[in-house]
Amino acid sequence: MEVKDSNGNILNEGDSVTVIKTLKVKGMSSDIKQGTAVKNIRLTNDPGAIEGRVNGTVLVLKTMFLKKKN
Repeated sequence: MEVKDSNGNILNEGDSVTVIKTLKVKGMSSDIKQGTAVKNIRLTNDPGAIEGRVNGTVLVLKTMFLKKKN
């Protein structure tokens, strides 16, 4: 199963990604701002989602809002 970011780049375990759009998260007092880095991602069973730590909280993020860092 290939997991791809918004630009079509293949994502792997441990990659770093950047959020390309400010995201509102239910249950959190603050938003995830555009440009936020998510390091050391983990892949899930869903090719459209990854798991990563943002501001100390582990979240599942949709890959359509992420861009792989070089």
